[in-house]
Order: sequence, then C-alpha cells, then structure tokens
Amino acid sequence: MTARPDGNPTPTPDQPDMPLIEHLLELRNRLLKMVLAVIICFAAIYPFANELYLWLSEPIRSLLPVGQTMIATDVTSPFFAPLKLALVLAVFAAIPIILYQLWSFIAPGLYAHEKQLAFPLLFTSVVLFYLGAAFAYYVVFPLVFGFFTAIGPEGIVELPDITSYLNFVLKMFFAFGVAFEIPIATILLILTGATTPDDLAEKRPYIVVGCFIIGMLLTPPDIISQTLLAVPMWILFELGILFGRLARREVAEPEADEPSGE
Repeated sequence: MTARPDGNPTPTPDQPDMPLIEHLLELRNRLLKMVLAVIICFAAIYPFANELYLWLSEPIRSLLPVGQTMIATDVTSPFFAPLKLALVLAVFAAIPIILYQLWSFIAPGLYAHEKQLAFPLLFTSVVLFYLGAAFAYYVVFPLVFGFFTAIGPEGIVELPDITSYLNFVLKMFFAFGVAFEIPIATILLILTGATTPDDLAEKRPYIVVGCFIIGMLLTPPDIISQTLLAVPMWILFELGILFGRLARREVAEPEADEPSGE
C-alpha cells in the first residue's frame, strides 16, 4: 500500500489493474448482455402489447363518456404505438440486469467500503424508479386526467389519440421515475464531498422552490400534477439528507479504523 499524506496507508482496489484492451473487451461483453436482456424481454412482452396498451390507457378510458373511445389519427399508429410501448417496457424490465452488468464491470475497481454502499445504492435506485412510475400511474394519472376531462368546454368531444397519449404517459413515467432518484443523487453528492448535509439543509427554501419549478416544467400546466411531483421531490430530498448523514458515517468509520502503518 502507498502512504497518504497523514501517514496512513491508502487502500487499494480488490483486484489489480487490467490492461486497457481487457477492459474494452469486458465492456463489450457487458453491453452485449444488456442488449440481449432487452431483446429477450421484448420478445416476451410484445405478444401482449395490445393488452398492455389497454391496461396503460385505462386511467383515461375510464373517464371517457359512454360510447366514446380512443382514436388513431395515423394509419400506422395501431401498429407502432403498442410496439413502442413493448420496447419501453422491455427496457424497464431489463433495468435490474442492466444495472447488474454495470455493477459487475465497476465493482473490481472499488474499495471494500465503497462496495458496501454502491450495491445498495444501485438496488435502491431501481426500486425508486419503479416506485416513481407506479406513483404516476396509480395516483397522478387519475387526478390529472380527471381534471382535464372535467374542465373541457361543453360541446367538445374528447377523442384521445393513442400515440399522443402514449408519448404523454411515457414522459410522465420518466419524469416521476427520475424525480424519485433524488435521495440517491443527494447521497452521492454528500459522499463525493461536493456538499454536506448541513449545507443542503440550509438551502432548503431554495430546494423547495426548485422542486415546484421542476414540477412546472416536467408536468402538464395544471397545479395538481405540478404539486403531485413537487411535494414527493421535497420529501425525497429530506430523506436523501437523512440517509446521506448515515452513509457518510459508514464511509468515515472504515477510514478511521485503518492502521497507521507506523
């Protein structure tokens, strides 16, 4: 081990350095496995693409007047809309495998105490992304679509286009999935030393305003969906500060227990 300026030995990764070519070959193999996982998931999902689209469109179809339904304004929409949905769902379903391949690639270069935190962070990020998408579907969509269908002027018949609806809900899934990653981003900022929990706590008023601005930019122009995104972001930010303090203690303890080398 090499020595730090303070005299303590610098920890080394669990495995020795690999040549650049071996790194590139391993990266290629990992990427191929990721693509293969997406293809397999797509092959399993596509036969049910139409049924999945019906399930996805249920929040708005249930609010349409009796006898009204969704429409396709493009000749190819009945084919490409379910196809696009199946492909996106295949990527969503393969996210655990994708992250596992990324973890397997970077894990050998991590220190032992970094491994103890990195894998839980990866696992939690997947769970949070899925929770964000589920929150959008089960909580946000019924309220947002109920609001939109209720405020329309009389005499206007609502006939949602299947492609426009799919683009809208995928955008919402992505927005809420990413927003639910705030605790992970907060913990990483704290662990890398970019900021501290106390500094983040002092900037809380600005963070709250920023959450509502992001909610305004990522959601439709109504106060309901903006609030439904901003408030969870604020709560998740507070959780990120809390777990960031705990994670920083976990990192500091192994460093304090290292031998001085003298």
